[in-house]
Amino acid sequence: MSGLGQSRAVSLVGLTGHVVEVQAHLAASVPGFTLVGLPDAALSEARDRVRAAVSSSGLSWPQRKITVNLAPAALPKSGSGFDLAIAVAMLAGARLVDASRVRDVVHLGELGLDGRLHPVRGVLPAVAAAVAAGFPDVVVPAPDVPEAQLVPGARVTGAATLAELAARYGADLDPVAVPDDPVVRPVPPLREPGGDLADVLGQPEARAALEVAAAGGHHLLLVGAPGTGKTMLASRLPGILPDLDEAAAVEVTAVHSVAGTFDASRGLVRRPPFEDPHHTATPAAVVGGGSGVPRPGAASRAHRGVLFLDEAPEFGGRVLDTLRQPLEHGEIVVHRAGGTARFPARFQLVLAANPCPCGLAVGKGLDCTCTPLARRRYLARLSGPLLDRVDVQVEVHPVRAVDRGQVGESTAVVGRRVAQARAAAAERLRGTPWRLNAEVPGRWLRDRLGPGLLGDVDRALERGTLSLRGADRVVRLAWTLADLAGRPAPERGDVGRALALRVRGGHRA
Repeated sequence: MSGLGQSRAVSLVGLTGHVVEVQAHLAASVPGFTLVGLPDAALSEARDRVRAAVSSSGLSWPQRKITVNLAPAALPKSGSGFDLAIAVAMLAGARLVDASRVRDVVHLGELGLDGRLHPVRGVLPAVAAAVAAGFPDVVVPAPDVPEAQLVPGARVTGAATLAELAARYGADLDPVAVPDDPVVRPVPPLREPGGDLADVLGQPEARAALEVAAAGGHHLLLVGAPGTGKTMLASRLPGILPDLDEAAAVEVTAVHSVAGTFDASRGLVRRPPFEDPHHTATPAAVVGGGSGVPRPGAASRAHRGVLFLDEAPEFGGRVLDTLRQPLEHGEIVVHRAGGTARFPARFQLVLAANPCPCGLAVGKGLDCTCTPLARRRYLARLSGPLLDRVDVQVEVHPVRAVDRGQVGESTAVVGRRVAQARAAAAERLRGTPWRLNAEVPGRWLRDRLGPGLLGDVDRALERGTLSLRGADRVVRLAWTLADLAGRPAPERGDVGRALALRVRGGHRA
């Protein structure tokens, strides 16, 4: 006698979830287990995990030909998160559980050989996709319940073992002892740089540039000798950024859920994330990808936060050039033979660099041992197209003895000004798809400037010290400076200061 059982699962491609119908057909034929529907290697191994988990749970394994189809068949499926749905569909087809109760329930979870449910990545976006598709009833491993419950409208059920879940669905279990302690997946903590902006001694120009970058969401380049405070300044940037709103918090949390760096016990990620990969990182580590299932890289994990590249010229050229796409479009697209994965990546890029390989080419550069050619080659590793997308470019000078006793403003004080400036920009941009000055097209901002304000910008264009893209970024900076000063529109002084922040040392920007 044949039987058919059905359940639901979710396939994640990037952050996009697709509800998958899991169909299990049991036929009176030579016993076997076949899994079809474009499973990857990890998913193909579900046959052995499901068989062992069912036997360990005190349930009888059907001695029939079992065929499991994952529909739609043309959609690539990956990972071990389908294990639970496959097991439930197979038990329903064998009439070991009530088939009508599991048909439209989404089951997410990996099965251990002892029948316990292991937590999986990407529960938040997967549950959100299920609810959006009209399947609000979701079963997840017990440790994933807090994360799944963050999705509005989801009716979440947690289970520690397959035996526990099968009993709820009406299975008649043999008295077999199954461990019921939930499996806990260790989660690396999100990077939250500490310290206060008041710790930075002196550096009034660099501190001001940091505030402007925070207020408008602008990218930042810091060039200076070792020990001048570039890394300290960059690590203080997330602290002066405001908390994420609800929509941004959900986006960021979904990214970290897929990346496996989200701790559901702390709720949604409300603070802007901070990522600082080492200069030996590969392109896949920074922008995402890798073999098999594409995973978000540091750039996506920094979504709505800060991506800091210390010693930026030491990064590989391929790594730096792959950042152009997210800097322009705010997302990363990873192409694979089996499909395309998209990850959001609207971050603030902060680059820190020495002026030369030895780092001593500051001031008159009398202590520098590098040749002029070596100096040019060093900073030339930061390509022109990349630097053209960096709005604020400043030199960080050594702190003088007279500045060492000066205590600057704290993170809280500067953060309040940044929040006020962002609120002013949000009010001006209400009804548009943009939220920060750094995102607004230059033409939209230029049309709202008073006459004759861009004379200095036009002259910089004629001299070749500014590109057309750079001119737009100067206009964006001018609006941010006006927002910080509480003015409704930029004045000539704002444009001049924006030009100074953009054109570092008279070099072409």
